[in-house]
This record gives sequence, C-alpha cells and structure tokens, in this order.
Amino acid sequence: MSASPATASQPQPGFVEFVVLIASMMAMGALGIDAMLPALPAIGHDLHVQVENHQQWIVAFYFAGMGVGQLAMGVLSDWLGRKRVLLTGIVLYVILGLIAAVVNDFALLIFIRLIQGCSASTSTVVTRSIVRDLYVGPRMAQVMSMSYVVFLLVPIMAPSLGQVILLFAPWRAIFAFMSLFGAVVGLWAWLRLPETHTAEKRRRPDVAHLKRVAYFVTTEPSSLVYTLGIAVLVGALLAYVSLMPQMFRDVFRSPGMMAPVFAICAGTMAVASMINATLVERIGLKRISHSALTAFICVTVIHLLWAATGHETLISFVILQSLTMGFQSLTTSNFSAIAMEKVGHVAGTAASLQGFTTTVGGAIISAMIGQGWTGHIMLLPLGACICGVIAYGLVFVGEKGKMYRNSGPADPSQVFQVHD
Repeated sequence: MSASPATASQPQPGFVEFVVLIASMMAMGALGIDAMLPALPAIGHDLHVQVENHQQWIVAFYFAGMGVGQLAMGVLSDWLGRKRVLLTGIVLYVILGLIAAVVNDFALLIFIRLIQGCSASTSTVVTRSIVRDLYVGPRMAQVMSMSYVVFLLVPIMAPSLGQVILLFAPWRAIFAFMSLFGAVVGLWAWLRLPETHTAEKRRRPDVAHLKRVAYFVTTEPSSLVYTLGIAVLVGALLAYVSLMPQMFRDVFRSPGMMAPVFAICAGTMAVASMINATLVERIGLKRISHSALTAFICVTVIHLLWAATGHETLISFVILQSLTMGFQSLTTSNFSAIAMEKVGHVAGTAASLQGFTTTVGGAIISAMIGQGWTGHIMLLPLGACICGVIAYGLVFVGEKGKMYRNSGPADPSQVFQVHD
C-alpha cells in the first residue's frame, strides 16, 4: 500500500496491520449488537419492557441507525476525506456508549441506540470506501474476506464476553466496554491509518451531482441487484441474531448455551471467509457467490423440513445453522465486491447508498421476521429460505439468467463519468 502525497511523512501500516485495523473498525459495529445479546432480558426487566419481542428493538434500532448514518457518512468522506469522518464517528460512538450506560428509560435508550448506530456507520461505510480506494475486483474481495475473518472474532467472542461481564457487573458495564473498545481502535486509526482520499480527489457535496451519482448507483444493474440481494440476506442474519435469546430460553431451555453456539456458528463464517480469500481470485466472484447462494437455499429448506417434523435438537440446530451462515458469508462478501465494481470512482457515495439499502432493508426484514416469533424454531429457517429465494431471483434477473459464470473486468467506457 503506497503512501499518498498528503500522508507520505506518516508511517504506513503494512498489509497485515491494515487488514487487522480495518477489521477492528468494522468490529465496532458488530460489538454494539453481539455483546448486548445476553443482556437483553436484564435490560427488559430493569427498564420495565412490557412486550418481550420489543427487546429486539435494542438491536434493530441500532442496526437501522447504522443504515441511516451511511447516507451521510460516505458523502462526507468524499468531501472531507476518509480519516476525518471516520474518527469523528468513532468519538461519537464512544460518547454515546457512555451515555447509554446511565439511562433509565427504555424509549430514551432506543433513541440513543439509533444515534449510536448512526455514528457506528462510519466504521462500515468509510472503511469500505478506504478498501475500494486501494483495491478492486477479486483483490478487493480477498482483502474484505481476510478482514472479515479477523472481524468475526467479535461475534464469536462478544456474547461470551457479555455473559462474563454480567457475572460481575450490571448490563450497563457492557456499554462502558463498548466505549473503551472504540477509544482504543480510534487511537490506533488516528496514529496509523493513512488518508486514502487525497485533497485533489475530494468534492464538495452538490445536489445536482449527488442526484446524478445516486441515479447511476441505483440503476446500474450490478450495483442495484447485488445490493438488494445483500439486504434480504442481512435481514435473515439479523433475525437470527435478534431471536437468539428467546430461542435458547423458549425452545432449547438452555440460555447458557447461547454464547458457545453463537461462537460455533460465527466460526463457520470465518472459515468460509478464509476459503473465499484463498479461492476468489482463481474461481471468481460470481461463480462462488451464486453457488453459495444456491447451497444457502438448499440448507434452509432442509432445516425448515427438519424443524417442521419436530425433530430439531440443539445439535441439529448447530449443524444446520452453521452451514446456513457459512454459505451466507460466501455469498454476501462477494456480492459486496460485485456491487462496488463499477462505482469505484464515487466509492464514498456509492458505499453510502448501498450501505443504507442493505442495513435499513436488513433491519426492516429482520423486524418483520422477529415480530412473528411465537416460540417455534420453524420461523428462523422459513424466514432465511424466503430471503434466499428472493436474493436468487434478484440476481437471476440482473444476470439475465446467466448464473454461475464470471464476467470480465468492467469496460471503462461503460463506467459513469461525472459531468458538471
């Protein structure tokens, strides 16, 4: 990774440090979700939440905030530079976590979580823009997959971490830990992360320009269909995350098993990302992702039928859900790279629009699934299966039926150019 003129005097991180730093910043957003899972019942009890399914809002509103925030953060990073916007978001994330640790009203907590999600959006949209500034195509997918492996240490460890914190402190300490983690990552980024969007490339927001860019990003076929495909798959994943406390209490009667099962399932996503990083440049983005999506649908159908017959056990759940999440990881990581292939020249704005769609869309879909919870495990594979079929239909239409084969590099003559 070469230094830009604006940052030539700043020590540059090596490739491994860069990947770990990007993953750590991405993990901030995940920590705000996964570490909270063991605490949802305690929060609901302490803040007098009357409807149990409303506890899911602690996750859903945070996730929705991450989506809403991405609309602005990517555009601002195109104007002000990646690093400045990223660090501002991290500072707000830290402050809001400390505020959330002391509130006593559920509605106020939900509002703070929404705003904290907005600030955490910089850790996704801006980091994605940084990677796109430096890499493209299969190489970008490889970097994102490697980052994803490190990033997944958080969802693997966070629920267990949350449970450990609850053994010695109230749920408020989890928010304090989130702030501490954000402060450490923010200091690391401030000291080591270079500015990848130099001054000569920056552009002050202009309504007419943004309309043209937004029109291109939302109508360019690969950007549109793969972004929508990610949104529905993220909805299935977030529904699983939100429902875990209730599933392990109501179905498996083993709340203490939630953290290790969550770690096992997240571990398959890490393995899938490692496989993807190894194979993507040789096999190709579309061939891997289309095949993985097909396998995702098949596994969810098997899981649905198995649950419908009443044979679901904790062991069968771990096996089938792990496979589901592994194939989901192979699909979405490559979908993300495909969606960005032809919009790299407006990476910040494109990442904002795509991130808003996938995050808010995923939050809405997961809420629709989660609010249907009545105590039967069938809801989870049914929702995932429907989401997988919708994603497949979107990509099938976008690719005009030509699935499982790769296209060549983007034709420069077909890439959108900004004209004032």
